[in-house]
Amino acid sequence: MAEKRPENNGAATIESQLPTPIKPKRNKYALACAFLASMTSILLGYDIGVMSGAIIYIKKEIHMNDVQKEVIMGILNIYSLLGSAAAGRTSDWLGRRYTIVFAGAIFFVGALLMGFATNYAFLMVGRFVAGIGVGYALMIAPVYTAEVAPASARGFLSSFPEVFINFGILLGYVSNYGFSKLPTNIGWRLMLGIGCIPAVFIAIGVLAMPESPRWLVMQGRLGDAKRVLDKTSDSPGESKQRLAEIKEAAGIPEHCTDDVVAVSKKSHGSGVWRELLLHPTPAVRHILICGAGIHFFQQASGIDSVVLYGPDIFKKAGLKSDTDRLLATMAVGFTKTIFILVATFYLDKVGRRALLLSSVAGMIVSSMALGIWLTVVDQSDRRVVWALALSIAMVLTYVAFFSIGMGPITWVYTSEIFPLRLRAQGASIAVAVNRVTSGVISMTFISLHNAITFGGAFFLYGGVAVVAFLFFYTLYPETQGKTLEEMEGLFGTFFKWRTTLKEFDEKKKKKSSEIQMRN
Repeated sequence: MAEKRPENNGAATIESQLPTPIKPKRNKYALACAFLASMTSILLGYDIGVMSGAIIYIKKEIHMNDVQKEVIMGILNIYSLLGSAAAGRTSDWLGRRYTIVFAGAIFFVGALLMGFATNYAFLMVGRFVAGIGVGYALMIAPVYTAEVAPASARGFLSSFPEVFINFGILLGYVSNYGFSKLPTNIGWRLMLGIGCIPAVFIAIGVLAMPESPRWLVMQGRLGDAKRVLDKTSDSPGESKQRLAEIKEAAGIPEHCTDDVVAVSKKSHGSGVWRELLLHPTPAVRHILICGAGIHFFQQASGIDSVVLYGPDIFKKAGLKSDTDRLLATMAVGFTKTIFILVATFYLDKVGRRALLLSSVAGMIVSSMALGIWLTVVDQSDRRVVWALALSIAMVLTYVAFFSIGMGPITWVYTSEIFPLRLRAQGASIAVAVNRVTSGVISMTFISLHNAITFGGAFFLYGGVAVVAFLFFYTLYPETQGKTLEEMEGLFGTFFKWRTTLKEFDEKKKKKSSEIQMRN
């Protein structure tokens, strides 16, 4: 095994032979590819945003109790499990690009079904179909973006899915407000049904994208992969380096330069689930814990309760009219969108850990403060204006802190840490954890606040965020600046990852010095 180590670090040797480049400009082609692929995330965001307001009017026509309300709000997350579970294998079979088109087509049908719903069961069928489309979109967009992006801009580009989720939420809020003036039986149907329009444009736009170079290598299509890498890399040298690393990860000999080569069946995904779940190496186990863990805590800290039930929270705080509550939720949407845009420009400058830990710390403070102000409101017999103002301020602060770290980094981190051979299936597991947790949170919020009050619910979410902070601080290595093929080497020592990272960097420096001395 000791003889193998230098060979496994061949990618690092190739990298060290290259001259240290001046910081490159944004690759516009890679930017366009990431932009188009990430637009699929609008579908989930729009559904979350639009349901928060549409439910006010749906309840007036389709009568339902509190349990039915929280189920119809959150069940899409559970249904999306089917999509995310199937997306990994589908994307390895069809390719990343056509899987995105498939996701848009499914959501298109689901949005139409919801828009034409005449009763609770019909609406549930629409949620089921749309949920499958959302599951596909959530898994494939971050994977494609990470595989296309050059290392210098991977954090920036891989945060795009979360950007578009936020943009979709904002569109949903705006749709709620815009259609709220129409007759009840028409307004909510337009709110839901109009979601099919983005799906059409996304499916058409994605056809202009190239296929993922890593998927092309897995199919043995080296010539096609090289052409894509030449367009999406910052330099010809980086393109060659990335191709060499991908070939090594896929088990293709470095000397093989044919346009089309035969690839072993293992590269197509057989045995992947066994390696991930039954017999993982320490590195894969560490990666899986980190990937699933960050998705769990992203949702368990309560973000979907704020986004989905914003109108209910604002009503409890003292806003009584439907219009005022919808305007307040629009403010939430604008805040999330603005701060996620800020975060995208700092991911590759500040690093993942610093933003993630700062984000969670802010969420702890703001959720605890929101719990205090909502408790004050709950204990008062009359409207407390100052508590209302502080509650709204804390909701906006909470979503702002979420958007600078926990929101985008969850998708960036998961899309980059899994090895190539495990990436699609590993990402699908992480998304499944995300959707199950989101479903549980969103389908229990009404029951939770009925049991322990609104304030108590946010104290609970704050406590979960404290656990998340400790979990991230102790287990999560910094991945900024590392190539996707180097990631596996950072993991496997769990709480001792800092020592591993230090040794990893020292080995790279030593090899670089040796090559410079030879030259």
